Amino acid sequence: MASFFATILVPIFSIFLFSSCEPQKKEPEFLMRAALLVNEDHAWYKAFAYFAEIVEERSTGRIKIEIYPSEQLAKEIEAIRLIQAEVIDMTTTGSTLTNWFEVATFCELPFLMKDSTDMNRYINGPVGKLMEEEMIKKAGLRSLGHFERGPRHLTSNRPIRHPDDLKGLIVRVPNVPAFVTTWSALGAKPTPMAFSEVFTSLQQGTIEAQENPFAMIHNAGFSEVQKYLNLTGHVISWVYPVVGEKQFQKLPADLQEIVLQAGKEMQAYEHHLYLENEKNVQEELKAQGMQFIEVDKEAFAKKSERAIYESLSPEMQKIYHQLKKEKVDAK
Repeated sequence: MASFFATILVPIFSIFLFSSCEPQKKEPEFLMRAALLVNEDHAWYKAFAYFAEIVEERSTGRIKIEIYPSEQLAKEIEAIRLIQAEVIDMTTTGSTLTNWFEVATFCELPFLMKDSTDMNRYINGPVGKLMEEEMIKKAGLRSLGHFERGPRHLTSNRPIRHPDDLKGLIVRVPNVPAFVTTWSALGAKPTPMAFSEVFTSLQQGTIEAQENPFAMIHNAGFSEVQKYLNLTGHVISWVYPVVGEKQFQKLPADLQEIVLQAGKEMQAYEHHLYLENEKNVQEELKAQGMQFIEVDKEAFAKKSERAIYESLSPEMQKIYHQLKKEKVDAK
């Protein structure tokens, strides 16, 4: 009997002794939580995962970042408010920031930009700098870079080739005033709605159409509930990965530097994924049965231009003219 107990107890004692000698994993000094609207397959999630990995490694575990996809923690506007209240710490955002400062409307103003060349000129110019300053001052958020979104296109269950085809179409839009103005001017019925509610609403017929870049259309599985992908390309846009300014200022200088540098690398990493994915995702959407429809882009732009311009304040109208002039001068 004694030998039996010895046989059992010695290994248990050995395991206990070994485990008690193992170094305990250090708790992070700063635990940060990021709320994202996309799921784990999207380039933004992968970029944040890369960012979290290099920040934790370079800070030797002093910062840990937890990422919550698919609006698990909060929808976009709510996420910003939770960051401001220091409940969570990071998210991605763009023209939704118009709820805090008007110049953010240029992140996604319909028919303003034609391509990524225009976009990068605006981001790196006076308007982009003003946007980042306003973000800190009025929204309490600090930009860590930007992610190109690609052109936004309309999906529907009837082909849309001309603005006249839109009459009465119930289109989900994000909670952005310029989007509501544009689709109203084009003859549709825009309905602001959180992204996480769109698939079910399309399925149930509460809405009839939605608009997003190729990657978001694919990522959300909209090919299951929408037949046509109408190539409106009405918005060229970007989003900012952001951290709360209060949270950022609580970090010591060495950790601030690590976060800012990692942000630059996250932007480069995401852009590589974006370029890699943009062509592939179109083929996948076609393979899933979506029909791509060419549209009269000029007719769309012409019909909505006046309404878009008149929706801007006098100060924003000046910036609008400035950006249009820059675009002409760059040609």
